Amino acid sequence: MPEGDTVFRQAAVLHAALGARELTSSDFRVPAYATVDLSGRVVERVIARGKHLLMQLGDLTVQSHLKMEGTWHVYAREAGGRVQWRRPAHTARCVLRTAENEAVGFSLGELHVLSPAEEEEKLAHLGPDLLGPDWDSAEATRRLLAAPQRSIGVALLDQRNLAGVGNVFRSEICFLAGVLPSRSVAEVPDLDRVIQLSEKLLQVNRLRTRRCTTGNPTAGPPYWVYGRGGKPCMRCGTRLRRGELGEAELRQAAVPDRVIYFCPSCQT
Repeated sequence: MPEGDTVFRQAAVLHAALGARELTSSDFRVPAYATVDLSGRVVERVIARGKHLLMQLGDLTVQSHLKMEGTWHVYAREAGGRVQWRRPAHTARCVLRTAENEAVGFSLGELHVLSPAEEEEKLAHLGPDLLGPDWDSAEATRRLLAAPQRSIGVALLDQRNLAGVGNVFRSEICFLAGVLPSRSVAEVPDLDRVIQLSEKLLQVNRLRTRRCTTGNPTAGPPYWVYGRGGKPCMRCGTRLRRGELGEAELRQAAVPDRVIYFCPSCQT
C-alpha cells in the first residue's frame, strides 16, 4: 500500500495539474457517483491527509484512497488529440479534465464525493499527519501511550496514532531506533526518538522519486531491513529476519498479517 510520502507526491502532481483550474468535465465510473457532474467547478487545492488524497472544490471534496493498487495519472491534453492512457480504461474510476490536463484515477481503493461535514467525519479518526502543517508530536505520543501494551510495530501502522506510516517505514523506523517491532510501546526506551524518526523519514522522502532510508538515495540498497530477509545486516552482518506482525483491525483482504523485517542483533 502506498505510504504517506507517496500520497504526498501524488497530491503535489495533481495540484500542479488541477489547482486553481476550472474543470471542463468529470467522469465518475462508480455507481454511487455516476451522475455527479463537477464541470465548471474550480479545484481550489489538492492535498494529502495521511494516506488520503483530497481534491477540494469549495463545498465538495473528491476523496480517494489508493489502497493496494490505486494510482492517479496526469496527461497533457493537446488540441484535437486523444489522450492515450498508460493503464487499461476499464480500471479507470475517475476522470477529471481541465483545458490543459486530464487526471485519471485507476484502481482506486476508495472514491467519494463529500461535503465539508462528511469530509471531516470521514477523516476524524486520523491521528496527527506526519507531513501535515499541523503535525503534533505530543499528540502522537499521547495516542501511542494510550495503549501501552500494544507492540510498537503494530501501533505505528495504526493511522489513528499518527497518519502516514506504512509497512516499509515501520520496519525502517524500528531498525533505526534499535527496537524490536514486537516490543510493547511501554517498553520502548525512547519513544520520542521513534516519533522523530517517523517524521524525519517521511519528510526527507516526500518529494524523492526513489524512496531511501539509508542516506544514499542514488546507490546501494534503499532500505536497511525492509525486503532484505535472509541477507546480512549492513551494520553488523547478522542475517536479517522476516516475520509477521499485525492485528485484526489493521488487516487487509487476503493479507492475514503484515510482513515485518528486523535485525535480531541491532534491535532489542
